[in-house]
Amino acid sequence: MVAKRIIPCLDVKEGRTVKGINFEGLRDVGDAVELGRYYAGEGADELVYLDISATYEGRHTFTELVRKISDNINIPFTVGGGISTIDDASRLLDAGADKISINSAAVQNPGLIDLIANKYGSQFVVLAIDARQTGDVWHITTHGGHHQTDRELFAWAREGQERGAGEILFTSMNHDGTRNGYPCDTFARLSSMLSIPIIASGGAGGVDDIADVLTIGSADAALAASIFHYGEITIHELKQQLHNRQIKVRL
Repeated sequence: MVAKRIIPCLDVKEGRTVKGINFEGLRDVGDAVELGRYYAGEGADELVYLDISATYEGRHTFTELVRKISDNINIPFTVGGGISTIDDASRLLDAGADKISINSAAVQNPGLIDLIANKYGSQFVVLAIDARQTGDVWHITTHGGHHQTDRELFAWAREGQERGAGEILFTSMNHDGTRNGYPCDTFARLSSMLSIPIIASGGAGGVDDIADVLTIGSADAALAASIFHYGEITIHELKQQLHNRQIKVRL
């Protein structure tokens, strides 16, 4: 059995790690490189950095930051935020990122998945999916969950895999920020229909939630931010507790 992964997520604005709700009320929680190095030392399997500075200057700053991260951190890291062209992806991968994450731009231009996968390989492409459940249907949303589309979660995830995405990072907008756990039945369905790894995001309030999505939900990895940034639990402590529940993790 492949070990389950624990992945801290760092939202970055002008080189600093910030945390808020829907990008509002942002609080500075530390230097992005130093925090990433700390998490790597704590046993994080990978890191995800999301650029939330949309301006040209922000992109330039973020590219320089990716180079620093690559020079200082010895675990794989994914970068995302504002990647809408093959040139955006190339710039960040050439700067040292191990993978890139695409979301809204892929919904608007699905061929972007093919372009990046064909140039760099599927292992470099993470398709991030934000969806909101209305009744029995999960609708894909874009722009941080603010725009609902006609696309449906399971069909879009399957299309993403067929186009060359190497992983799916799924966030339920119904659960994000609630700290009440994940929709494990939905993750289990995604896992059963896809052959690529599924990363669970949004809804983690503690060890029980993460344990549930990795077992009941069959997710391959759990991504979290607040519980690590605010010191509610360390990655080492989380992994030890998961190990104690017979969940295979790298200690």
